[in-house]
Amino acid sequence: MNFLEERIVKDGIVKKGNVLKVDSFLNHQMDIALMEEIGKEFKRRFGDREVTKVLTIEASGIGIAAFVAKEFGVPMVFAKKSKSINIDGDMFVAEVESFTHKNKNQVIVSKRFLSEGEHVLIIDDFLANGCALQGLISIVESANAVVEGCGIVIEKGFQFGGRVIRNLGYRVESLAIIDAMDSETGIITFREQ
Repeated sequence: MNFLEERIVKDGIVKKGNVLKVDSFLNHQMDIALMEEIGKEFKRRFGDREVTKVLTIEASGIGIAAFVAKEFGVPMVFAKKSKSINIDGDMFVAEVESFTHKNKNQVIVSKRFLSEGEHVLIIDDFLANGCALQGLISIVESANAVVEGCGIVIEKGFQFGGRVIRNLGYRVESLAIIDAMDSETGIITFREQ
């Protein structure tokens, strides 16, 4: 069991509807030492790739992606879920559906922060149905930039998102892949990697 799987077993809470709560250490309250380990692990896994920018989606991916970007020594940009008066000029836009929130959002990235020819590492906290990743991939490709890979903290391997993204030819590295969760017992089964 790796460092992340151990933490999920210790502090994760399995809820009905295939929901895993990891808000005590990952996506509400953040364990900074764990975030540093996650950043280093993604650097280890994608260190063979040219990465000029890290891209994520607000809000839960921001902290994680910041630690990854620090390891690569590159900027991090996040797709916003709503347009504000602070965003001006041309934008890349994609529609994404959230498994957790059961809604659709348009996500936007200013064209000032994603340029043609950049080499982008996409980072997110969860991969379930793959909608967020597909939206971020669409934005990178709209910029005529290169997707160097997708780094996922927790993949729900029993859902189809990981398979879809891999079948599209993208490299996906997930730090923990869950094959089954039981809300009655709280038991989580991880895929061997």
